[in-house]
Amino acid sequence: METFDVAFANYYIDAYNGYTTNQPISKSWQFAFDAKNDPLTILQHIMLGINTHINLDLGLAASTVMQGKEIIDIENDFNTVNTILGNIVNEMQDRLSRVSPLLFLLDLAGKNTDEEIINFSLAKARELSWVNANLLWGLGDGLQDAAIHQIDNTVLRLGEFIKAPKSKIVTYALKFLGKFEEKNVGQVINRLIEG
Repeated sequence: METFDVAFANYYIDAYNGYTTNQPISKSWQFAFDAKNDPLTILQHIMLGINTHINLDLGLAASTVMQGKEIIDIENDFNTVNTILGNIVNEMQDRLSRVSPLLFLLDLAGKNTDEEIINFSLAKARELSWVNANLLWGLGDGLQDAAIHQIDNTVLRLGEFIKAPKSKIVTYALKFLGKFEEKNVGQVINRLIEG
């Protein structure tokens, strides 16, 4: 599991380093990093990174770490992480409300259905990532490029939807919430990591 965690983290680190040194990286990470200065809500910026890290990197990491082994041996650990992530949704919302004070409106409007949507989306993303991991693992080294390219394109389309939802109501709501958010990135980070 430790090897898997390190491999998973390194996909983000490698993408970031590639981006900052103008090296080729996945289309979905390129899109997420390119949006860094766009006037999106904090939640949208976070979701752009989560989208690529879970929907692309997680499957790649599991497949890579388990090459030459049985991928099923990591499934329980993979699912345990999904459960842990689902359990921290409330804490994440509490921390986000420090920098996005109108985020509570989602709770009022949806009576906590927003948490269920986040949990559902996260669970679905990790389920898909497990399917992708099995696909890539089954293809083996040297035969994965076309599949990785297709996964990356799908993740890119999800990122485009996160950045520019098709619903006018959602777009308006996000712009409204964004007007009341903390704009200083350093302050946002400090407020999010406070205990």
